[in-house]
Amino acid sequence: MNKNRFWRGLKKGLMYFIAIFAAMVTFFPLIVTFLSSLKTNEEILLGMFSWPKVWNFGNYPEAVRAANAFKAIGNSLFVAIATLAVTVIIAMPGAYAIARKNYSYLKAVYILFMAGVMVPVHCTLVSVTKISSALGTKNSYMFLILIYTAFNLSQAVFLFTGYISSLDKGLDEAAKIDGCGDLRILVQILLPICKPIIATEAILVFIYGYSELIFSLILITDSTKYTISRAMLNFTSNFTTNYGPQFAFVIMSMVPMLIIYLILHEKVEAGMLAGAVKG
Repeated sequence: MNKNRFWRGLKKGLMYFIAIFAAMVTFFPLIVTFLSSLKTNEEILLGMFSWPKVWNFGNYPEAVRAANAFKAIGNSLFVAIATLAVTVIIAMPGAYAIARKNYSYLKAVYILFMAGVMVPVHCTLVSVTKISSALGTKNSYMFLILIYTAFNLSQAVFLFTGYISSLDKGLDEAAKIDGCGDLRILVQILLPICKPIIATEAILVFIYGYSELIFSLILITDSTKYTISRAMLNFTSNFTTNYGPQFAFVIMSMVPMLIIYLILHEKVEAGMLAGAVKG
C-alpha cells in the first residue's frame, strides 16, 4: 500500500515538474521580450536577461512613432482576416466535393492540392514578382491576399477533406431526404460540425497572414500599407538598431494574436481531440 502510494506520488511529482518546466520554456522568451521593451539599448546589449534599472515605458510611444505601429497592426489584421475568410470560403466547398462526391477526376484534383503542400513557398518569388509587375498589382492588398490564400489552400483542403470524410454520410442522406441541396448540406449541416477543424486552420492561416515577411517586403512598398513584419525593419538603420522600441513593437503586435487564440483555443482543442478519436 505504501509502495503504491510512493509511486503515485513520484509520478504526480514528475508530471508537475514537467508541466512547470514546459511553462518556463514557453513563457521565458515572452518575459525576456517584455523586460527588453522597457530597457535602453545599452541595458539590452550589456545584459538582456537582467532586470531593467529604470522602467522605460517611453519605448512604446517611440514604437508607435517610428513604425506607425497601430497602422501596421491594423494592416496586418486586415490582411490576415481577409486571407482567413477567403481560404475557408474556397476550401470548404472544395473539401466537401472531394470528400462526398464520386467524380473520377476529383482524386486527381486532390493529388494536385497535396502537391501544393510540398511546394517551397519562396521558390515562387521570381514568378510572383513578375506576375505582380505584369498586372500592376504592387501595393495591392488584394493581390497579397490572393497569394497568401494560394499558399494556404492546399493545407486547408487537406485538413477539411480528412475531417469531412470522417463524418457519417448518413447526415447527408437524411438532409437530402428533407430536400436539402449540396449548398444547404454544407452550410447548415456540415459547417457547424466542422467548427473545430475550421478554428484550427483559422489560427494557422491567421498566423501566416499576420506575420509573413518576404512577400509583403517585395509587393508592398508604400509605407502607409506596411504590415507588421515590414514595419519591423524601420527600427534598423545602416549602423544601428533601436532595440527597445523594437521589442515594444513585438509586444504590441502579439496582443491581437493572443486575443484570437483565446477566442478559438477551445475549438482548436476540440478539433485535435476529435481527430485523435476518429483517426
